[in-house]
Amino acid sequence: MITQEELNYNRIATAIDFIRDNFRHQPSLEEIAASVHLSPFHFQRLFSEWAGVSPKQFVQFLSIDYAKKLLNQSSMNIADATAETGLSSTGRLHDLFVQIEGMTPGEYKNGGADLTINYQFAPTIFGSVLVASTQRGICAMHFADNSELVLNLVKEQFPNANFVEQEDRLHQQALSFFKKDASNPTSIKLHIKGTPFQLKVWQMLLTIPEGQLSTYGKIAQQIEHPKAYRAVGTAIGQNPVSFLIPCHRVIQTSGALGGYMWGLTRKIAIIGWEGAGY
Repeated sequence: MITQEELNYNRIATAIDFIRDNFRHQPSLEEIAASVHLSPFHFQRLFSEWAGVSPKQFVQFLSIDYAKKLLNQSSMNIADATAETGLSSTGRLHDLFVQIEGMTPGEYKNGGADLTINYQFAPTIFGSVLVASTQRGICAMHFADNSELVLNLVKEQFPNANFVEQEDRLHQQALSFFKKDASNPTSIKLHIKGTPFQLKVWQMLLTIPEGQLSTYGKIAQQIEHPKAYRAVGTAIGQNPVSFLIPCHRVIQTSGALGGYMWGLTRKIAIIGWEGAGY
């Protein structure tokens, strides 16, 4: 006899297949729910629990992934890619690209050739960092034990962008978070891209108060995907803006520190510094 969990899994698998086959028609929530014989309300809740994103977000992610493949073709322009993807207008494609990829369709197609990225290497109490920004916000911050390596990491994201080694106002704001005084900003604009799941994890990291810690399992529960703690760990490891998005505040449920891209010694130092209120 089939269990309720198996039944739910089969429904979600069927829905995912339906979305993959029909995303170019931009199916509505009602259409997708009907394909598995559920009410839109019940299906929305069930799909979000199993997939970690809403049906609408899943359609958007598939649409962007397909549009990216089209735009990688030299003969494909933005208007044609919009039509092929099934979106209502180039403005809609633009909005989705900015939301998910952190750049416009045109910037993606030309590898960021229209972007100017200012960057600098700057000293902090935890070692040198590379901080980089576009006009829209901070796009990268990495501890720079190997300056060439971290600069290449950013350039791989925007292979045709114009990189200028110079300080700007956004850099100053970002670096001020390594100092504690009343004049520090409480927020800063970020220009980052990621999958809906990654963005949800990174957003949750921003809710962890300074001086406190969370766990991979708790983050998974908070994003309503409790079994995805390993995927949460992968998303945290791909955080493009270290320190500002505080991935260092996440440890294992056992109390072990877990991994940290920039070294456990640095992670311990940052946790201690924040906990002591320096």
